[in-house]
Amino acid sequence: MASDNQRFTKLLELSRGDYKAFLYDCDGTLADNMPAHTETYVRVAAEAGVQLDGALINELAGWPITEVVKEINRRYNSHFDPEEFSRRKYQLFKDEYIDKVQPIGYVVEHLAASAGKVRIGVVSGSSREAISRTLEVLGIAGLVEVMVCAGETPHGKPSPDPFLAAAAALGADPADCLVFEDGAAGVAAAEAAGMKWIRIDWV
Repeated sequence: MASDNQRFTKLLELSRGDYKAFLYDCDGTLADNMPAHTETYVRVAAEAGVQLDGALINELAGWPITEVVKEINRRYNSHFDPEEFSRRKYQLFKDEYIDKVQPIGYVVEHLAASAGKVRIGVVSGSSREAISRTLEVLGIAGLVEVMVCAGETPHGKPSPDPFLAAAAALGADPADCLVFEDGAAGVAAAEAAGMKWIRIDWV
């Protein structure tokens, strides 16, 4: 298995080019927090007696939380209110997990090394409050110029809307943006936006 240093070097090689902006997903890309997110989904569902298979959360990685909840309702014939579920999930994540979030080292290092050379954006399906705090815990909040988070565009990933909004805010043409992702929804969104992408978990 490649070391963080080897992965960082590989990421630098893969991201060479005449790019104007780098757009990073957060959960599972910059932050090693997907197990915590899965656990909070499972715990909130369990409070209502729904035994959720955590594999579903991995399958839907990158989707806005409210859309994940709608999919849970569809598959489990449950009746969760998406907004209330999202609030409960975030409260649990904030209370028990967010301050313990660890970085995905080689990606955070890549962002830090790229800041000042290209424009930097973070595009996430989580709330602005959660992402802001996560970036603070990771020590990179001051390097991120633009954030596009859940509910801030007409549609979330896998729609291109969030990436296109970030590119516009950074003054970059979509063709000049490179996306860093760990999920299929994010890759689909990047492709639909006309952007190149790198799956950080394939590096």
